[in-house]
Amino acid sequence: MRLHRLDITAFGPFGGSQSVDFDALSAAGLFLLHGPTGAGKTTVLDAVCYALYGSVPGARQSGQGMHLRSDHAEPRTRTEVRLDLTVAGRRLEITRQPPWERPKLRGKGTTVDKAQTRLREYDAAAGAWKDRSRSHQEIGEEITQLLGMSREQFCQVVLLPQGDFARFLRADAEARGRLLGRLFDTQRFADVEKRLAERRRATEARVREGDAALLAAAHRMQQEAGDAMELPELAPGDPGLADAVLGAAAVARATVRERLTVARCRLAAAESAHAETRRALDDVRELARLQSRFAEARQRAERLQERTGAHREDRRRMERARKAEAVAPALELREAAEQEHHRAIRTEARARGLLPDSCADAGAAGLASAARRAAEELGGLDAARRAERRLTELAEEQSGLDRQERADEEALREAEAWLAQWDTTRAALQSRVDSAQEAATRAEQLAVQREPMRSRLDAARTRDRLTADLEQARQRARASEQRALDARAHWLDLKEQRLNGIAAELAAHLTDGEPCAVCGAVEHPAPARKVEGHVDRETEERAHQTWQQADARHIEDERRLGVVREALAAATAEAGDQPTAQLEALATELEQEYARARRDASALHAAHEELRRAEHEREQRLADRQQAAVRSAARLTRRETLEREQTALKAELATARGSSGSVAARAAQLERQVALLTDAADAARTAEDTAQRLKDADARLADAAYRAGFDTPQAAADALLDPAAHRELQHRLDAWQTEEAAVRAALAEADTAAAAQRPPADPATAERAAAAAEHRLREAASAQDAAARCCAELDRLSAHATEAVRALAPLRAEYDRVARLAALTAGTAADNERKMRLESYVLAARLEQVAAAATARLQRMSSGRYTLVHSDGRTGRGRSGLGLHVVDAWTGRERDTATLSGGETFFASLALALGLADVVTDEAGGVRLDTLFIDEGFGSLDDQTLDEVLDVLDSLRERDRSVGIVSHVGDLRRRIHAQLEVVKARAGSTLLQRGVPSRDLSR
Repeated sequence: MRLHRLDITAFGPFGGSQSVDFDALSAAGLFLLHGPTGAGKTTVLDAVCYALYGSVPGARQSGQGMHLRSDHAEPRTRTEVRLDLTVAGRRLEITRQPPWERPKLRGKGTTVDKAQTRLREYDAAAGAWKDRSRSHQEIGEEITQLLGMSREQFCQVVLLPQGDFARFLRADAEARGRLLGRLFDTQRFADVEKRLAERRRATEARVREGDAALLAAAHRMQQEAGDAMELPELAPGDPGLADAVLGAAAVARATVRERLTVARCRLAAAESAHAETRRALDDVRELARLQSRFAEARQRAERLQERTGAHREDRRRMERARKAEAVAPALELREAAEQEHHRAIRTEARARGLLPDSCADAGAAGLASAARRAAEELGGLDAARRAERRLTELAEEQSGLDRQERADEEALREAEAWLAQWDTTRAALQSRVDSAQEAATRAEQLAVQREPMRSRLDAARTRDRLTADLEQARQRARASEQRALDARAHWLDLKEQRLNGIAAELAAHLTDGEPCAVCGAVEHPAPARKVEGHVDRETEERAHQTWQQADARHIEDERRLGVVREALAAATAEAGDQPTAQLEALATELEQEYARARRDASALHAAHEELRRAEHEREQRLADRQQAAVRSAARLTRRETLEREQTALKAELATARGSSGSVAARAAQLERQVALLTDAADAARTAEDTAQRLKDADARLADAAYRAGFDTPQAAADALLDPAAHRELQHRLDAWQTEEAAVRAALAEADTAAAAQRPPADPATAERAAAAAEHRLREAASAQDAAARCCAELDRLSAHATEAVRALAPLRAEYDRVARLAALTAGTAADNERKMRLESYVLAARLEQVAAAATARLQRMSSGRYTLVHSDGRTGRGRSGLGLHVVDAWTGRERDTATLSGGETFFASLALALGLADVVTDEAGGVRLDTLFIDEGFGSLDDQTLDEVLDVLDSLRERDRSVGIVSHVGDLRRRIHAQLEVVKARAGSTLLQRGVPSRDLSR
């Protein structure tokens, strides 16, 4: 990395624009940066660091760059740092502008502009600068990647702050570790230590969790085994826990199995005793049953003996009933014949009762002969009946002719009267038709005037309504305009407030280690804080949205106002200036006149129809009058024909009626007489037949009763049983026989008789003995089941515990391995004799390289007296690995660097800084550092030592390096000709280059 040019504007103590030509200064190899205290020597180095990384070293970085601005600068001059350098073969220009609180362009007060960053690269082929990026983050990543070191490493390697290295020489191991860790980025080794510690804790937690689960299983086994298992007093994570639990489980399983064997023996004995008591109980119950059966049979036999007489009577009744069953068909036949004969006698009596006295005593043959004679007489009246019906029809027809004659006469009179008024009626109807036609014509004329009148009236009403709406629209437009102006003013105020406090808003998103979005810095020592009433982005956006909405409403109200104006002009043009009330009166009058015309015109069709119907009715009445005259002539001829036929029929009927009122009455009389005589003859013949059948049935019944052994038919009838009585009697006989057989069988059983000879049985005592044996059996079975369940559960839990121990073994092995590695990297393991952490071990190697590189220069500066060596020794109770000693060649002794004098400490720290720069450069990937700065400390050297130190620094030119010494020691001004002087003044500091050829620094 080689610096070419640095431009500073309003930065630190420099109120104006200042430039540094590093190419001219570097040409001398060694140049001096000097000036009074507080003039701004360190600010030049801060500007280089700020240009590269967007932040300045140490505590000087605060307020996100707000404090970098010079207090001497003009209010409208912006702070800017521009650095031109070559790194990794690329010519770059970095321009950075920190946040700037400037006066507002309009109004009073100030506002804050965001930080700006720009990266340009020189294109040698084109001979021009090209923009590469304006992103803080992209530029920061690009520079860090090109340099290969962080800001802290850059400040230690390029700026070489001697005070820090002097403290490094005197610091303890912990302080050296912190500094070296920042320089060599050994955080990954610290992360390895942390990761191993975390894995150790996580694995230990998992082991403890497994041990806890194993102990929980052991407690469950103890609950199952009871006093058969004793658990050791161990906690999760204790060594030997798994073996102790498995051993206790094995002892418990053996004890429970012994108890199961004992329980099985007791169960077998209880089962044998229970079976014996059950057999005894069954024997006692059987004996009691047989004894009860014998006693019951004796009692049933005694009851049968008491009912013997009744049984013999039932048997006699059953025998007589069986004999009577042979007579039953003859009895039924005789009873049916008797019933039929009685019915025939009653029917004959009723039929004879309806006959006249002259025929009441006649026999069946006489009645039949009388019926035939009456039937012959009835047949001779058929022609008379037809004549009588014809006479009735003639009378009805004659009556119809009379009715027609009266109707025709009435119709003729009405037609004559109506036709007499025809001329008057026709004139009136024609007048109605003409009036309705005139009304229809008037309605059509008025209909043409209605639509224009309606449109004009609607326009007048719209004109009146829009006149009122126009004023309201004006008011709404004025109100929305005022609201939009107020909303815009409110938004602009909030926006100005937010811009004033934008630094605090940006600071809220800063994260340690992450680059700032404005300046790209990764450290944020003093971020801005939000003050009371701070306006954030959401509040500003809401205000802006509110203004946009209010402005949109105002535009919409203005548009509506224009629409109302256009509509009002159109309505006024159509309605004219005539008032709406007057137009409404004219429209109402027109509508009323139109309604009357329509109402009158609506009668036109009815008038036409009524005239047509009247003309049709006149034609119909003329035709009816002519037809009535024709019908009158035809009726006269028909009357004469009917009268002749009536006279002939009346003479014929008078002969056929005889003494009856009519032929029909005479025929009805003869028909009834024929029916009565026929019925009486049939009833007489039926009575004679049933009497003969009854006599035959009596003879057969007497014969059947005699053959069955009964003296009379009545005795057979009395012995006969109905079905219900027969079933009941048979049931009693069967029950007697069944009971008698059962009693004989029971009394004949040998075991029953033998049991009756033994003493009475005692089932209650036997049942109590059996219940006691069964209770003992259940207890033994329960004990055996409990022991078996306990044994099975212990086997299951033991298998589960064994499996858990087996599954936990790899985890425990992993824990042992991780714990050993974690202790080793943390420096707490017994194998780590020096108690050196992993990060300290890596830093010790780096420190050893730094000591070797520093010794080459330290020996030249000290005339070969001093040598820096790395020490692994421990100091007190601290950890070893970062010790640093100096070997004094004059005394041959090795001593601590804290024993060096002030001047010795300076050139030792300078040598250490240069050696560290070489090692860090190699660590960063071999990026060449062509420009170095050394800050202060030269005042503590004598002339000889100062010459030697300057020789060492001057030798750096051999490697094409330039070294800038920052000091206010006066002797250096005489020794170093190339100088960059910082001149302090009341208006701000300025830069002057001396001892180098002047060059044009303008762009």
